[in-house]
Amino acid sequence: MRKKIEILAPAKNLYQGMAAINAGADAVYIGAPLFGARTNATNSLEDIAELARYAHLFKSKVLVTVNTILYENELDTCRELIWELYNIGVDAIIIQDMAILEMDLPPIALHASTQANNRDAAHVKFLADAGIKRVVLARELNLDQVREIHQATDVELEFFVTGALCVSFSGNCYMSVANGERSANRGSCAQNCRLPYRLIDGKGNTLIESSHLLSIKDLDLSDELPNMIKAGICSFKIEGRLKDLVYVKNNTSYLRKRLDAFLEAYADQYEKASSGRTFYNFDPELDRSFNRGYTDYFLNHRREKIGSWESPKSKGQYIGKLLETKANGYRIENHEVLNNGDGLYFINENGEGDGTLINIIVNDLVVPNELKTLAVGTEIYRNLDAEFNRMIENENSAVRKIGVAMLFSETEKGFMLHVVDEDGHTCTVHHEMPKETAKNTDGLIDNIKKNLAKTGHTPFIADAVEVEFSQNWFLPNSKVNEIRRAALEQLAEIRIRDYQREEHQIVKTDHPYPVQSLDFTYNVSNKLARAFYKRHGVTDIEKAFELQWDPGKSRVMVTKYCVKYELGKCPRYQRDTMGEKLAEPLTLKHGEVEYKLKFNCKPCEMEIWEKDAEFVIEDED
Repeated sequence: MRKKIEILAPAKNLYQGMAAINAGADAVYIGAPLFGARTNATNSLEDIAELARYAHLFKSKVLVTVNTILYENELDTCRELIWELYNIGVDAIIIQDMAILEMDLPPIALHASTQANNRDAAHVKFLADAGIKRVVLARELNLDQVREIHQATDVELEFFVTGALCVSFSGNCYMSVANGERSANRGSCAQNCRLPYRLIDGKGNTLIESSHLLSIKDLDLSDELPNMIKAGICSFKIEGRLKDLVYVKNNTSYLRKRLDAFLEAYADQYEKASSGRTFYNFDPELDRSFNRGYTDYFLNHRREKIGSWESPKSKGQYIGKLLETKANGYRIENHEVLNNGDGLYFINENGEGDGTLINIIVNDLVVPNELKTLAVGTEIYRNLDAEFNRMIENENSAVRKIGVAMLFSETEKGFMLHVVDEDGHTCTVHHEMPKETAKNTDGLIDNIKKNLAKTGHTPFIADAVEVEFSQNWFLPNSKVNEIRRAALEQLAEIRIRDYQREEHQIVKTDHPYPVQSLDFTYNVSNKLARAFYKRHGVTDIEKAFELQWDPGKSRVMVTKYCVKYELGKCPRYQRDTMGEKLAEPLTLKHGEVEYKLKFNCKPCEMEIWEKDAEFVIEDED
């Protein structure tokens, strides 16, 4: 049996969800009215129901995020919401809070969100044995760790493949709540990591005056699709429920083409997870929609610097170097690809990310709306591609069709159209009418075939059309069109009606959790989650950060990202070139807010603590 491989796209709303499916997504994930980890991307039950109906037409899935931590007074509301989502046809719920496994639930599949600390084989196997259908792995894992997890359990594994990266281990960032009581685990991240910071050493010296020291590049693992599939990943997730339509369609289309090439080469082992094929009126390119530059993060271990220090804004597509500032414009390498209305990005003379819009291009002179002083040789990027955006925003830029074969034949009392689609669904429409032979038989059969093949705005495309007549019967074009429309409308309804949702009933288990003591990073915020862990042998459970924060003294982040490494001062990987050691602790300062950095070289992690916290600086050796 071939393994299904899925592209999972974000849906900010119904319209973008449908656009993602049209662009080739095998599944979409969307926020519910409550309890989603993006409070600015909520949707009504009516819209989610309509999206599910549309997705199921193509055998695509709809996954709904219910992945915040829950407070006591929200437990009943959450349970009722999950029942409502099940009743409207949703395929799976993405969760963080283990309280949900204690609830009286419908037989709906549960996926463990990346916020659920999915970093090692023992934890992932525990979740699988507890009834979790799929686990969204931590972004920080490398291929060796993915293989180890896959060898430990046959649970479905999902991995982010493109989009923005959380600098923290997901679910373990408390900067936002510590700074202003906006909890990331409650869907209200303030993105403190994208702010500019001053870097100060342990002696009080300013090493960097102002830079976005916690801002990192975006993820692009598209070149690694084959390796990740062979390591055990079955679902490739595009980050971005707050991103725009252009981003969603461009990323989905790009990955669809890359994955289809792989599936074609390994058709004996793998297959697409949904039906139909997409026809594009544009060439998708990742760097032509929002991005801060790209990294493969830690999939191939720590290899490169991944910071996006100059700016947290979109960098876009590299165009060329500045050749000259002349009169009221710029001469730029490869200016031929630029268009009026494009946005330019560059690093200004202060070392900051900056930009301007193109008013007009005259011969080889690019005239911006604001001429800024730039050095010759400055690298110019395009982070707003006006023509590309217009192309993608057209709803016909990505059209998805399901292949059908048609057989049109006569009956005793009229005619019949039999249609079978690529998945074996069938529909037969009979039309009673008097039959009369045609006076002019030239091209008669070809004309009927031509009209039958006009599937237009339906989700179908005629891959084969046959006409079987005993005589050359006369048929008005309008009648052929009427019969075809009726058949395709019925076939669409049949596909939706016959869609088979994979159902999975949670049964309470008591197998031991891998550890017996849970600190605040396990985000236990209610009695049901506490009961879940206790039943599985956990004896010591600390409250979630949000329920016990000690102002000024808390650890607010753990990350694989390392400021020392970015500075070339890593004693593990850069010992031969690092030069003089930095005086610690290093401090990040933004306005009146200060954080101290602690470096744990053995696990290769960095911790961020509030300014009044006390900790021991470990020996780097």
